[in-house]
Amino acid sequence: MSMLFDPTEHSFHESHKLMIGSIVPRPIAFVSTISKNGVLNLAPFSYFNGVCSNPPTIMFAPARRGYDGKIKDTLKNIQDTNEFVVNIVSEEFVDEMVACATDFDPTVNEFDESGLTPGSSQKVRPPTVEESKISYECELHKIIEIGDGSPGSGFIVIGTIVMFHIDDSVYENGRVNLEKLGPVGRLSGNNYTKITNTFESIRKIKPDK
Repeated sequence: MSMLFDPTEHSFHESHKLMIGSIVPRPIAFVSTISKNGVLNLAPFSYFNGVCSNPPTIMFAPARRGYDGKIKDTLKNIQDTNEFVVNIVSEEFVDEMVACATDFDPTVNEFDESGLTPGSSQKVRPPTVEESKISYECELHKIIEIGDGSPGSGFIVIGTIVMFHIDDSVYENGRVNLEKLGPVGRLSGNNYTKITNTFESIRKIKPDK
């Protein structure tokens, strides 16, 4: 027997809990942006994934703030500049990443708050995170708004990767070494996970006709 849950009969908070408790583990997009006034911003988002490889494209979904429905500084900066960087989060700087999850005033530089180091981007203005072993410089492709603008609704931000930054320590024979990358996944609440137990299941090759 299964419980049936109609989201139209419940608050978005309850739907949110079900989603973040079951869509797991979620990769984390640690997004660095810069405001039109030159203020750096750094924030994590766990609705994040790839879209396609030609051109290399990724997406992340910044929700409106749950208590007042306002958009987050990351989205505002991307709307103003059309640029952002997605940094992959490794175990070594999880606490610093979490320090950037607070809703700071737009004048606050989260690099300063967290102690993380701005790195040099090649094609966009926002910096990379120096501590991140993989970063993607992105130009905005499209922003899609979802919902009616109330708290809990949000946006899909689609970006084209114009430059990859890959630390030599994690790149071996054309592949990323996951053990050395040590990526972190988001669960619910204050819980995270790391890749410590993997297995292989080989798919069948399509037979010749």
